[in-house]
Amino acid sequence: MSAMSTGGATDDRADAKRTVLVTAHTGREAAVRSARLVMERLIEAGINVRVLDEEAEELGCAHAEVVPDNGAALEEAELIIVLGGDGTLLRAAEMARPAAVPLLGVNLGHVGFLAEAEVEDLSSVVDLVVEGRYEVEERMTIEVVVRLNGSVLARTWALNEASVEKKDRMLEVVAEIDGRPLSRWGCDGVICATPTGSTAYAFSAGGPVVWPEVEALLLVPNSAHALFARPMVVSPKSTLALEILPDTSAGVLWCDGRRRFDIPPGARVEVRRGEVPVRLARLLGVETTGAPFTDRLVAKFGLPVQGWRGRVRSG
Repeated sequence: MSAMSTGGATDDRADAKRTVLVTAHTGREAAVRSARLVMERLIEAGINVRVLDEEAEELGCAHAEVVPDNGAALEEAELIIVLGGDGTLLRAAEMARPAAVPLLGVNLGHVGFLAEAEVEDLSSVVDLVVEGRYEVEERMTIEVVVRLNGSVLARTWALNEASVEKKDRMLEVVAEIDGRPLSRWGCDGVICATPTGSTAYAFSAGGPVVWPEVEALLLVPNSAHALFARPMVVSPKSTLALEILPDTSAGVLWCDGRRRFDIPPGARVEVRRGEVPVRLARLLGVETTGAPFTDRLVAKFGLPVQGWRGRVRSG
């Protein structure tokens, strides 16, 4: 569920000096330039700015506090501003999730559904952060466990999706929902996604677009050789499981395209709703930011809406 709460300087730390961590895709010059601008503006406004030690040299802000890339980087931090694409934001989410610190993404990538604003809105973004004009939205995550003969091989999580994929040859897998077998597929893989992830890998595999505030889990077979291989939307209380058949080829588990685990034949991947969400900051007060999800879909995919009149109002 996308629970909302008010962010900014209106909380219990209003009297303390505010702290913001700025991180960027340092391989992109545009991201580096934008990050420097953000840091300078925040420091001018009296906000303490932190940068990760592995990015400090590239970002080069003399008045920023350099911190290690671990949990200490977010102690007493109000916000993480992320400049880059969805991949950069997913990297930052690994650090932000356990610390419950919200992320504010500024998109410099392609589609960028996780980002709150585009780079052309950068000045407005900084102004709204300085004024504390944002609220916090909680996004569902999933917990993922890999088992083999009762032993746990891996335990991880994802914001977008967990995808079980073929390693060499076609994957032979049986899908299970809430302890009952659903179907067997020979396929390239199977994607278990959150509503947030419905516009990521699951979308590319033919899955449905799910609005972020909808509570659900998605099960999307990828290139399955079967008559029944439709994408499915199931209860957020459900447990999804994928079993790789013994005496078949091994598979690979990817979580958010970042964390990889080899899965031997006979292994079982269990997916359920995570207990710890990822928090995203939503800006308030500017048309080009904080847009409804419908408007984001139209803008990101260039959907044709010419001729739309809206509800006709009487009087």
